[in-house]
Amino acid sequence: MTEIVTSYPELARPEEFTQQGLGWVPWLLPVAEEDLTDLQRDALIEPARTKMPYFRLLARDPEALRARTLTDLDIFYNVSGGIGRAERELAAAATSRHNGCVFCASVHAASATRESGREADIQRLLDEGTDADLGDETWNAVVAASVALADTPLAFGAADIARLRAAGLDDAEIVDVIGGAAFFNWANRLMLSLGEPEVPGRRVTR
Repeated sequence: MTEIVTSYPELARPEEFTQQGLGWVPWLLPVAEEDLTDLQRDALIEPARTKMPYFRLLARDPEALRARTLTDLDIFYNVSGGIGRAERELAAAATSRHNGCVFCASVHAASATRESGREADIQRLLDEGTDADLGDETWNAVVAASVALADTPLAFGAADIARLRAAGLDDAEIVDVIGGAAFFNWANRLMLSLGEPEVPGRRVTR
């Protein structure tokens, strides 16, 4: 009988949060690359995603995947107004750190470093957690607001908005911070429920 859920006894699981690239393995069977329909390929938006098991798994519901991907790209790459890319990635990284999503944290921490050049500050967030002082009030306020949005029950409120405004953010910039954090508060839960990260190129030895 075919197992519905795949487990990985020999998987090299990451032992800490990192900015290094990680792999990801699905617990449920993705669509095989050669079996993707035209509708599913279109829903991936970017052709390179056919190589990624996470997106091929989400392709089982192509309409939801297409909506999810367009939302993602708009939040993080539409920078015609609002806050910069670095702070959007910081919001995603902080949310992922708080929620314990090692894979998402690695991707967005690395992106925040690439966009800002502040590798040490981003690494401090990963190593010390979301209470770490990142060196300026704007970044600290972004992290605090992101964590408040991720809390259950929701802790985000007027005080978080006031802190972001006091740090110099206008309404459009605050919306961008909320968008990045809120999207990854959802995306973390999706990824955490469908598979797990791995350290690529390393095998577990007994």
